[in-house]
Amino acid sequence: MRFIQIFRRGLASGFKTTGTLALVIVPIYLLVTVLNQTPVLHWIGRLFRPLMEVMGLPGEAVMGVVLGNFINLYAAIGAVTPLRLDSRQMTVFALLLLLSHSLPLEAAVSRMAGVKAWPFILMRIGFGVLLAAGLNFFWIG
Repeated sequence: MRFIQIFRRGLASGFKTTGTLALVIVPIYLLVTVLNQTPVLHWIGRLFRPLMEVMGLPGEAVMGVVLGNFINLYAAIGAVTPLRLDSRQMTVFALLLLLSHSLPLEAAVSRMAGVKAWPFILMRIGFGVLLAAGLNFFWIG
């Protein structure tokens, strides 16, 4: 009997979490999919292509980077999924956002801990780009 109660609570919690994540991921996925059918996403991609190519990513992936840095990782996932990145690109993208994500929230936490936010943010973005570019350069595959 105890197992069934635990199972039901776990299942309910899992559905609630899935619903919460879907509220972030699905609208962003749809937005990027629609933008991909218009010149807007391609224009953004051309604008950021030089920076993103250093990391082996298409220029359009900048949408995922921006959303991952300013909103959260789930928004980044929703933004890059329609782009159909290959395994190398997805790994590089994941490394970049591993080091720089949710920056407004993290900056607020760092300020509460007594750390200046701007050097902290610049360091995280800088190391993220540096390591993502390094991974792209040294990728064997």
